[in-house]
Amino acid sequence: MPALENKPNLKFDLILEMLLSGLGHNKKKWKMERQQQDVCLGMEGDVNFQEPEGSDMSEKKKNMRRMSNGGASKKPQPLVEVEDIEDGISFSRDETQKLRVALLDWYDLNHRDLPWRTHHRESEEKQEEEEEEEVERRAYGVWVSEVMLQQTRVQTVIAYYNRWMKKWPTIHHLAQASLEEVNEMWAGLGYYRRARFLFEGAKKIVAEGGKIPKMASMLRKIPGIGDYTSGAIASIAFKEVVPVVDGNVVRVIARLRAVSANPKDSATVKRFWKLAAQLVDPIRPGDFNQALMELGATVCTPLNPSCSSCPASEFCHALSNAKHDSTVAVTDYPVKGVKVKQRRDFSAVCVVELFGAETLLDKNQSISKFILVKRPEEGLLAGLWEFPSVSLDGETVPSSRREAMDHFLKANFKIDVRKACNIVLREDIGEFVHIFSHIRLKLYVELLVLQFKGGIDDLFKSPDDKTTWKCVYSNALPSMGLTTSVSCLCIEQVE
Repeated sequence: MPALENKPNLKFDLILEMLLSGLGHNKKKWKMERQQQDVCLGMEGDVNFQEPEGSDMSEKKKNMRRMSNGGASKKPQPLVEVEDIEDGISFSRDETQKLRVALLDWYDLNHRDLPWRTHHRESEEKQEEEEEEEVERRAYGVWVSEVMLQQTRVQTVIAYYNRWMKKWPTIHHLAQASLEEVNEMWAGLGYYRRARFLFEGAKKIVAEGGKIPKMASMLRKIPGIGDYTSGAIASIAFKEVVPVVDGNVVRVIARLRAVSANPKDSATVKRFWKLAAQLVDPIRPGDFNQALMELGATVCTPLNPSCSSCPASEFCHALSNAKHDSTVAVTDYPVKGVKVKQRRDFSAVCVVELFGAETLLDKNQSISKFILVKRPEEGLLAGLWEFPSVSLDGETVPSSRREAMDHFLKANFKIDVRKACNIVLREDIGEFVHIFSHIRLKLYVELLVLQFKGGIDDLFKSPDDKTTWKCVYSNALPSMGLTTSVSCLCIEQVE
């Protein structure tokens, strides 16, 4: 958890909370490179499931599934061709049939009850009568959840998903929102580019008729939707027979077939998609895809797989290898890639609080305002609001940071801290380090309280046109989509 060092007092915790609110939290990540950088992760879990009473499947439904595995009259159309998978790696017809039955039976008894999850087995009799509007709503819910789950843990996503769906229950509601509203709702999840793509995708669909495409190939034409998300929406909501491959699926398949190749290599990624396409069930493709991911999230975990309770253990080559060779472990698969060294960035941040001449600092702080600057629409934390900040070349002394910040304020807001105002307070609050997936960002935070000779509203006569900024009251800060995260600091101080 981020921490402030050498902090003289906690008087301005709320300001710092806003500073620290949008950067997100450190998370364990399982990343794969795929088209449009579409990754769905965050499915790690440690939930122990109990078999519910009365959950036995009817013989009729089991027979339907077995018939589908053995010889469905309609040949499924997978996302990728599967004929050229190397011998010894692909699944045999018998293995495929048995794995489908084993995983679906296990999933029916053990799947987690999540707000976005649709379990077709529970509504098969009513499915033909289901309203098209409800199907659309379900597809939208799957889309929202899959985007939120990218690089974010399930338990974190649940509350965000429920709030999101309450505010924007359909794609049409979302299309009428503003990007700022979307960012405010997303604040704390991090990776804000996901929210912008979701919003832009909703507007595109509504502008083109308001119907979410039912096929994965058409879904991939929507901004931000790649192979994984398109497969998830198409298979779970519309029952198209297409595979999905995320970090959990890679781990499961790598262990089932003892794939020792680098899982991030493009050729290996294609192999995983082909293997997943072989397995996907033609009658319950959505449930099967969710079963495969659920297995990786709760049983076939990265460090402590529960092989004794795995429904696919009899087909697992990694487990077989481990039993016959003491130098081999199931967790050797998939192989670990070389971590890319993080870039080290430095920035000076100034929390600027403004008072007019008519205000006495010690009597009424409610009418003070804070300067916020909007980040560029492209790049890291695009389109979010933050306190004035200046990039630094490296570790610097306080005097150099203040000089750089004074120059920034004068150039962008015509604020000359030495002439146009009285400095009520200026102090270094501390240092904050945030770890992004590819950047280690160190922030030097200072508080600057200024009292002007005139009114606050008359300050910015001719600000730099390239800088989007605004002044807001302190009580408005928590409701905005800011880049940083006060919530972390507040929780830290409470604890």
